[in-house]
Amino acid sequence: MSEEILTPEAVAFVAELNRTFADRRDELVARRAERRATAAAAGRLDFLAETAEIRAADWRVAPAPADLADRRVEITGPTERKMAINALNSGAKVWLADLEDANTPHWDNVISGQVNLYDAVRGTIEHTSQEGKHYALRSDVRPATIVVRPRGWHLDERHLEFDGRPAVGALVDFGLHFFHNARELLARGSGPYFYLPKMESHLEARLWNDVFTHAQRRLDIPHGTIRATVLIETVPAAFEMDEILYELREHASGLNAGRWDYLFSLIKTFRDAGADFVLPDRNSVTMTAPFMRSYTELLVRTCHRRGAFAIGGMAAFIPNRRDPEVTAAALDKVRADKSREAADGFDGSWVAHPDLVPVCREVFDGVLGDRPNQLERTRDEVVVTAEQLLDVAATPGAATAGGLRGAVDVGVRYIVSWLSGNGAAAIHNLMEDAAT
Repeated sequence: MSEEILTPEAVAFVAELNRTFADRRDELVARRAERRATAAAAGRLDFLAETAEIRAADWRVAPAPADLADRRVEITGPTERKMAINALNSGAKVWLADLEDANTPHWDNVISGQVNLYDAVRGTIEHTSQEGKHYALRSDVRPATIVVRPRGWHLDERHLEFDGRPAVGALVDFGLHFFHNARELLARGSGPYFYLPKMESHLEARLWNDVFTHAQRRLDIPHGTIRATVLIETVPAAFEMDEILYELREHASGLNAGRWDYLFSLIKTFRDAGADFVLPDRNSVTMTAPFMRSYTELLVRTCHRRGAFAIGGMAAFIPNRRDPEVTAAALDKVRADKSREAADGFDGSWVAHPDLVPVCREVFDGVLGDRPNQLERTRDEVVVTAEQLLDVAATPGAATAGGLRGAVDVGVRYIVSWLSGNGAAAIHNLMEDAAT
């Protein structure tokens, strides 16, 4: 299996990316700890004074390609073969093919994920289970547009070394997919599209943009072919949304509100900043908490001002066919969550299970109608301050012993799943991954 992915030409391409960009990656990742220490000592972050002109200026990202203009429902999941087929057949507009949080970076998973992407791009992906059930792409459903999420800048890939040092995981994931599939995607009327996770600054976005420019030039792919949606899932990135889009403006497609990693980033950044940054039980921190509301409102306003899509966060519920009451109650919560996002101006949202695609689609259909998106809603009335983004103390709820026990329970169960090679685990009717 690895022979068809790790061809000499593909490995040489990934090696070139690493030799060109790994040192800059190392420098930028090292800056993260310095910035966290400064923020914790001050008990605050702020918008950057040195980039005020970018925030004030009138500019827009490149127009979206046709198959990314409508993103009202996006389904996320690992690149495991059966789950990939189910996602492509789900009726969602986009499949986030996850090589990051939903994927354990076992070498077999890394390579099989690339094999499955190769076959999915060409429409040849099939699977037969041990029970004899056959899975293939349906002819009566338009397959979801593939958007690949590589690993974040901070992760290495120790199964590949160049010049005596581990490869950068993000460059392995990006490089192999781009090398094998970019031309085929273009021939099929699509393109190489990516979700970029875990960024903490516009300088990290600039690095991605330079990688894109280099890769396109190297393979003689037209500049601007790549499109990237950035997950705003770290607190520092929330203060640089304009700047991140600006750095990627020739390749940017949108921003996504990554709830769970955003909360983790808040804890990690301000863990030494005192009681004002102590969160209640994790299930108590909803998207209506004041500081989370400020984050999503600013995201929608920033995106639409710049002509970029605003994509809502994950609905992680997994329907339980053995318990209709639990399922009905959860679907009501999902519907309410997606209704809030659609009303706020989001252009689409994430779900984790094919059964949730119709629920999310119904909500966004009701708001969008025949329109592919609502970029025209610029939300000019929204004004968000640094203090509002960090107003954790106003979050209702408390930290309880029961909440702690629940978090430990989920954590232990997830680690067991992760160590067994499964990065997306069904736990207590929720799809848990490394973010949740």
